[in-house]
Amino acid sequence: MAPPEEVFAATEKKGEKFSMVIENVDKRYASKNGTRGRQLLSLFAGLALVLTIGASNAKAQIVGDMVAKVPFEFHAGNSDFPAGEYRIRSVDDSGLDVMQISTMDGSRSALFQVQESDAAATPTKSELIFNKYGDQYFLAKLYDEGERIGSEVLKTRDEERISKNVALAQEHVPVQRGNATKQSAAR
Repeated sequence: MAPPEEVFAATEKKGEKFSMVIENVDKRYASKNGTRGRQLLSLFAGLALVLTIGASNAKAQIVGDMVAKVPFEFHAGNSDFPAGEYRIRSVDDSGLDVMQISTMDGSRSALFQVQESDAAATPTKSELIFNKYGDQYFLAKLYDEGERIGSEVLKTRDEERISKNVALAQEHVPVQRGNATKQSAAR
């Protein structure tokens, strides 16, 4: 079977824009199994399906800023943080797999990896959930009010090591959406 014929159209100028067309056509396949129009329709249908699935996954995890006042020292990613007020957000272009936590003034921050997490019940408020081992807290999950799907923080080596020797408890900390300082000033 001969390889598909490749046709390259020259680059042409249309106003201020340039366009290049690259076609890859197997003429025998197209004539035996239907028209090029059917092939393109199948291609577009598949693309629409992929985009629909991707869009539903993008809605499922935490998007936008969360602000929380954490009343204890804790670990997020490979960093330690003192008690205080923090902003948590998804990192742009990470596919919702990487989040950032930072102090409100931006003087300290850390990145951490997350994966999709399904809550046992739909949360009635937005919150951070910390795993507690003895007197150490590790950021574990983030949920938005009314959304069963949230984000689960991947465990670090330190948390894995500690979790083998100490019983797990959990601590829930409520969060606000957006900028807490602006919200507080509006009250």
